[in-house]
Amino acid sequence: MKKLPTQPLPKVMHDDFSAPALLNQVRKVFEKVKDPRRYGQQFSLTDVLMSGLAVFSLKFPSLLKFDENRNEARIRANLQSLFGVNQAPCDTQLRAVCDQVNPAELRVPFIHIHQRLYDQGLLENFRYLGGFLFSIDGTGQFASSSISCPQCCQRHHRKGQIGYYHQLLAAVLVHPDQKQVLPLFPEAITHQDGESKNDCELNASRRLVKQLREAFPDRPIRLVEDSLFANGPHIKLLKELNMGYIISVKPEGQESLFEEVKDRFFQHETQEFEELGDDKIVRGYRWINAIPLNKSHPDLRVNFLDYWELRDGKEFNFSWITEIPLTQSNVELVMRGGRSRWHIENQTFNTLKNQDYEFEHNFGHGQQYLATVLAMLMMLAFLMDQVQEYGCAFFQAARQRFYSRTSLWIKIKGLFTEFFIESWEALWRAIINGHGGGVLQPNTS
Repeated sequence: MKKLPTQPLPKVMHDDFSAPALLNQVRKVFEKVKDPRRYGQQFSLTDVLMSGLAVFSLKFPSLLKFDENRNEARIRANLQSLFGVNQAPCDTQLRAVCDQVNPAELRVPFIHIHQRLYDQGLLENFRYLGGFLFSIDGTGQFASSSISCPQCCQRHHRKGQIGYYHQLLAAVLVHPDQKQVLPLFPEAITHQDGESKNDCELNASRRLVKQLREAFPDRPIRLVEDSLFANGPHIKLLKELNMGYIISVKPEGQESLFEEVKDRFFQHETQEFEELGDDKIVRGYRWINAIPLNKSHPDLRVNFLDYWELRDGKEFNFSWITEIPLTQSNVELVMRGGRSRWHIENQTFNTLKNQDYEFEHNFGHGQQYLATVLAMLMMLAFLMDQVQEYGCAFFQAARQRFYSRTSLWIKIKGLFTEFFIESWEALWRAIINGHGGGVLQPNTS
């Protein structure tokens, strides 16, 4: 085959974090997932799960759009060469099989990828305040007034109507100076067996933080969370699990805490300073260590940090509690760590909902686990994209050719559906250098 003249391209920073290496790692995990079906099935469970992952990796807007072309020769060939799929199921079959898969078994590829990143030293740039910051927050996943399953939570409206919904509690590795985020396995907020009340973020967080500690028993973890989690039971659980925290607090939700800070301020027990930055923004810090969380937990001591900015004639205030002993030398670091919580909103949920992952689209609801399994496959595809953007030179070079990720996704999907592609390297080089010269074979049938 005639080779296309190529522009200089740096080597992949770490071969383990190229698309084929990540997909091979995931496939090995999927091969060990227990198949809930009986023997003699037309499609292997591994092919079904890898096909689902391909849908989200290629940013198909629906399973139906994926299914429309799956039997064409170039699509079958590309699914095999790029994703290792020997035989792809139709959209109905994919939903039926994924509906039976226990979501807990899909946590493993997240753990393996994060552990490989850690072992290869790529997480060192994410280390902050002596550990790793995990931002945790919930988001809506599915809502309907007519479609439901046994795992749906219910919302009863005034006129007697019932709304059904699923939510997801996500955990994402963040750093104030890193534009990439590295998601962990999410925890579904769904109706729990044997429970009469709806599941909620707090209940899901108890499950999720235990799972995180089990997955990484020796990792120094610090959670950054919103004010919902500034409560005694949650903080006590973090202490038991040897996890740190930087949790937002607000006067309207933690009245006794702020009253305590106010009293200590008038007793001159708080410390503070204010400074003018080169950007003409005034930044101020006030802190006090070892004060009671609230009246319900007077023996639970926390460290309180208040931060304000004065810019353009307006004042902005933020407050946190943490287990970190606060000093003048570290309050800025704690503040920046606390504000990195927004990475889960801006770089995670916003990306999944608005940059072609179609998080809020109903890819399938099912009767058991389908909505959760598909959400986990989408989050896994997002993790792989973020890892490549962080550590794969081919992906980075391809990303530089386009103004937005969405433009890159359109290009990848276009080549995938219109050309025979022999490998991921051929795909990346075609994007980076142009796809003439026989690198990609057009569909001429």
